[in-house]
Amino acid sequence: MSIDASARIDPKAELDSDVTIGPWTIIGPDVQIGAGTVIDSHVVIRCNTRIGQNNRIFQFSSVGEDPADKKFAGEETWLEIGNDNTIREGANLHRGTGIGGGLTRIGNDNLLMPYVHIAHDCMVGNNIVFANNVGLSGHVEVDDWAILGGYSGVNQFLKIGAHSMIGGVTHVGNDVPAYVIVSGQPAAVRSINKIGLQRRGFDAETIKQLREAFKIIYLRGHSLKEAIVQVKVLAEGSDALQVLVRSLESSEKGIQR
Repeated sequence: MSIDASARIDPKAELDSDVTIGPWTIIGPDVQIGAGTVIDSHVVIRCNTRIGQNNRIFQFSSVGEDPADKKFAGEETWLEIGNDNTIREGANLHRGTGIGGGLTRIGNDNLLMPYVHIAHDCMVGNNIVFANNVGLSGHVEVDDWAILGGYSGVNQFLKIGAHSMIGGVTHVGNDVPAYVIVSGQPAAVRSINKIGLQRRGFDAETIKQLREAFKIIYLRGHSLKEAIVQVKVLAEGSDALQVLVRSLESSEKGIQR
């Protein structure tokens, strides 16, 4: 373990023997940090935070802070961060609220660029990229492999589907289905994320089916209910299209158009 002499570690914190803590960092009570994780200088990890293995948290980040919610009354809530995440300078990651389930969770292999804000009760999956200054409001769910462009913002209680892409400086006000690109002011759905899918090894036939599903949902005048029925038929035998069906059926706020 390497802890700079200027760091302040609460006696109730639990740090693996292979953790590195930089100068002027503050680690509060009930913080757990796993092997291989590096915490740079001037980081504050407030309390009630579990951090897994091989993460890197850069300087001036605020981790596990009280949620910015007027309903929060000091109840015990938590932030959980998985393994192999890169959290760049000035990120703000808040704990959950009692009314929201008490937990904010960030998965594995994510990249949070400078000044990203993950608010209370968010559920973030794996292999996600948040570019500079992305802001998630409370209770947002982001599924695996999504990419959110710089300065984009997501309203509370929304769902961002797997392999979707949000353009920079885009305000998202509805659920974003899996695989689609949303961008612009006002935000609008543009197409299937074809380039991203190709880079991740999706075969040509699957991408063709997803493009057909996109046409059913967005270009043929169907209601969402009608579109789901047709996409379900198309999705038979396709795990990739089943992901799209689930993202459509789970929408509670309505999908982005």
